[in-house]
Amino acid sequence: MSEVNPIIDFLKSTGFALIGNDPRVLIMLAISCVLMYLAIVKKFEPLLLLPIAFGMMLTNLPGAEMFHELLFAGGHIHWDIFGGAAITPEMIDEFAASGVSQNILDEMTALLGQTVTPGLLDVLYLGVKLGIYPCIIFIGVGAMTDFGPLIANPKSMLLGAAAQLGIFVTYIAANLMGFTPQQAGSIGIIGGADGPTAIYTTMILAAELLGPIAVAAYSYMALIGVIQPPIMKALTTKKERSIVMKQLRPVSRTEKIIFPIVVTVFVTLLVPSAGPLIGSLMLGNLLKECGVCERLSKTVQNELMNIVTVFLGVSVGATATASTFIRWETIKIILMGIVAFAMGTAGGLLLAKFMNLFLKEKINPLIGSAGVSAVPMAARVSQKVGQEANPGNFLLMHAMGPNVAGVIGSAIAAGVLISLLS
Repeated sequence: MSEVNPIIDFLKSTGFALIGNDPRVLIMLAISCVLMYLAIVKKFEPLLLLPIAFGMMLTNLPGAEMFHELLFAGGHIHWDIFGGAAITPEMIDEFAASGVSQNILDEMTALLGQTVTPGLLDVLYLGVKLGIYPCIIFIGVGAMTDFGPLIANPKSMLLGAAAQLGIFVTYIAANLMGFTPQQAGSIGIIGGADGPTAIYTTMILAAELLGPIAVAAYSYMALIGVIQPPIMKALTTKKERSIVMKQLRPVSRTEKIIFPIVVTVFVTLLVPSAGPLIGSLMLGNLLKECGVCERLSKTVQNELMNIVTVFLGVSVGATATASTFIRWETIKIILMGIVAFAMGTAGGLLLAKFMNLFLKEKINPLIGSAGVSAVPMAARVSQKVGQEANPGNFLLMHAMGPNVAGVIGSAIAAGVLISLLS
């Protein structure tokens, strides 16, 4: 009998046996497999969707103990528990008073008098929670971005701003659907079509929604070639889609060097809370354009960005636990994400059409849809739809203006929401 007991104890401790404690993990494992399929087979944003899906799988494997929600409950890092402090009744009362979920309170009650050993994903998640990963990725994005089309055609900035319409419309809709203002702001930022900005904003305003919002944001960014064309064709005529635009003027190196400096100073003074994102973006761009930091520029574009992308994706996926993801709110977030993308696309298109009422040299409205920030996918969609109407039309460089303006616009919108709601 003494030889059998250890075997029975071992079998009870396996993840297979622990699945019975929360069968919902099987649903989450299935969802993670679907996301991995989309990333690998369909090539939908694989660089981030695959790590997110794998992180989702790791966090939902029972018994692995790689991620502990209670360490970050209530939107805060509980350094005392991280440092090895035992769970006490006073801690549980404090957590209950802060309004954390019942699942976390039940977990703490089960661990009363015990310590929590932080897992691998807990440690990696600190980079998300402290706002480090999104800003580093923005440095890499900046180093890979050419603001030349925007500088050559400053009107593009207006189109990029108009495409942020989806953020604020969705914010209002989410408020009406019962979400708190902070949660509504985090949901609305999906409309910016900018994954790092969505993650950064959500971490500050509504960390409990990080998993669903990150999955929705990156999934819709990957599907932008499916979502946008029907809207673009519905809101424009073939004649408008066939408009040929003149070649952009050459932009000097001096202009490209001055641009990131001026934008950083102006935007940060205007919206201080947008400073971390805008500053990181423009630092990366300045490293690229200055011509004297080639080694640093290559590093932030490649090695640094690749490493942080893996850490960001896996740790964001870790927040998509069964208890937080399988809720009616998640379905509503995913549905509102589509609305956000559609309204952003429409906003840029309609402003371009309105501008054409007053401009002598007409703008092809299709480039307005690129203002949703998904670089360079949205610009490529504008090019593709434009060539369907006029095979001799080349809109890519023109669309890149609103596209990169959208990156700046979404960061500013995030700063405004953080400033007003945090």
